[in-house]
Amino acid sequence: MTIQTKLKAVFAAALMVGAAAGMAHADAIDDIKAAGQINVGIFSDFPPFSSASADMSIKGYDIDVAQHIADALSVKLNLVSVTGQNRIPYLNDKRVDILMSVGYSKERAEVIDFAAAYAPYYIAVIGPAELKVAGKDDLADKTIAVNRGTLEDTSLTEAAPASADIQRFDNYNAVIQAFISGQTQLMVVGNDVGAQVLARQEALKPEQKFQLLTSPSHIGLNKNEERLKQTVNDTVAKMLADGKLNESSEAWLKTPLNPDNLKD
Repeated sequence: MTIQTKLKAVFAAALMVGAAAGMAHADAIDDIKAAGQINVGIFSDFPPFSSASADMSIKGYDIDVAQHIADALSVKLNLVSVTGQNRIPYLNDKRVDILMSVGYSKERAEVIDFAAAYAPYYIAVIGPAELKVAGKDDLADKTIAVNRGTLEDTSLTEAAPASADIQRFDNYNAVIQAFISGQTQLMVVGNDVGAQVLARQEALKPEQKFQLLTSPSHIGLNKNEERLKQTVNDTVAKMLADGKLNESSEAWLKTPLNPDNLKD
């Protein structure tokens, strides 16, 4: 083999390595714009964040935010139904570009990246407006419904005075029924479940009394996608500044948005 032939072979190999490196670091925004759509992983039955409306289209808090991200990129929004088990593999396999409603954890941070928090998730004490409950001490001597074995149950058990009557049920429907029927004075649920009760029980006039735990939701994306992460962060910041995020909170979560609830 001549020197010229060897040099050509080395150059060709270098080009292949360079091309492979370029493919490995392909930019998600370029791919999204080339496709003309952003694929967003959502839970299709997760009211009030995302669920089927009367016309069978998926609507909710998550959909509002996802649409703003699509608009910021000037592409179509394509919603992809995911489950808790498959959504991170879907993201890693690039079947979706981003994931909505992802709680931060160190374990998840090893395999995906997180954009800024965009949605409040917290555990709230809910009761009728006429019942005065301002803090943990006011739970004394109250009957309180909670879903057995959940984070809500753990948080309530740690916070409640010894005289509180904690009544544990096996599912959220039972918790809600115990509360609205008057079997318990209060209930402790996540704000996703609480929003449904606040919206539907006008006669009872329920309200959020105070929060036991705050753990906001983030938008998940693949690692090393800094341009996409910046676009998502900028979109959320703009929605927060111009009041659009608060509008979605009032429409879907039935309460004004408290920016403190977007802090980990």
